[in-house]
Amino acid sequence: MSRLVGDELVARGLTVLLTREPGGTALGDRIRSIVLDHDPADPWLAPRADALLFAAGRAQHVAEVIEPGLARGDLVVCTRYADSSMAYQGYGLGLPLDELSALQDFATGGRWPDLTVLLDIPVEVGLERKQADEQTRFEAAFDLAYHQRVRVGYQAMAAAQPGRWVVVDATASVATVVERTLEAIERLMGAPTEPSEPSLRIHS
Repeated sequence: MSRLVGDELVARGLTVLLTREPGGTALGDRIRSIVLDHDPADPWLAPRADALLFAAGRAQHVAEVIEPGLARGDLVVCTRYADSSMAYQGYGLGLPLDELSALQDFATGGRWPDLTVLLDIPVEVGLERKQADEQTRFEAAFDLAYHQRVRVGYQAMAAAQPGRWVVVDATASVATVVERTLEAIERLMGAPTEPSEPSLRIHS
């Protein structure tokens, strides 16, 4: 989805940097294999260790990719970011939200998105869309109740910060989801065809 949005923004004359988490750097990709790959023989990850691994990858990502991109004047579109840790390790795994928030501030150097797009979908529908070869540790090792808590967490964060978050119904067609995401970007930027807002970060 981010690539479709990015392609449309490029067509409008903007310089776009597409990236993702976990990953986005050589270190981040190594961490991604630890936190997402699933093998029954893999060691159990304690929730705090899980959160710290994501934070380490995020710190490297911000320093190596996001900050240089913003310095160049790029519009940075990142699939998942610090709010995902709040949802998955906080609401999902029960880690203290205040401690997690402080950890995200430290890892990102206080670099939070200007706009976060939540593609909201019922848990059962979202899990059904995942092909067997696309399943991560989170789909394979955590039950439905966990994923329900994660969704509730995302919804709670969106409700608490309506100025930064936009909720898009992801049960709609791909074209509709892309259109609504672009509309949210237009509202924030004011003139989406003019590359005059290089500080914009989008977390979808």
